[in-house]
Amino acid sequence: MGLDRVRTASDAVPMEVRFRNRDLDRLETEEAFTGGFSDAIVGAFRRRLQFIRAAADERDFSKMKSLHFEKLKGARSHQHSMRLNDQWRLILEFEGSGSEKVAVVIGIEDYH
Repeated sequence: MGLDRVRTASDAVPMEVRFRNRDLDRLETEEAFTGGFSDAIVGAFRRRLQFIRAAADERDFSKMKSLHFEKLKGARSHQHSMRLNDQWRLILEFEGSGSEKVAVVIGIEDYH
C-alpha cells in the first residue's frame, strides 16, 4: 500500500537562469558592478533573481501579486515582465517546458 505524498516547495527543481548579455550576469554576481543602475535597482534585480532561481516555474511569479508579472503584447508577446520598482521592469523570456524550463533574462527597462 503506497502513501500519497503532497508535493512541497522543497521538492521543486530550481529554475535555471540564463542571461541575454554578460552585463546582466555581472549585475547579479559582481558586488561592485552596477551596470549604471542605482543601488536600489541592483538590489531589486538581485532579489528577483533569487526568487526566479527558487521557483519551480513561472506560475510561482503569478502568485506573488507584488511582482506584477505579466505577458507582454504585440511584437513582444513572447516576453514577460516583472516589476523591480514603480519605474523599472525586468524583462524575461522562457525556453523549454516543464522541469526543463529556463528563464532568460533579457534586460531591465524603464517603463515611464
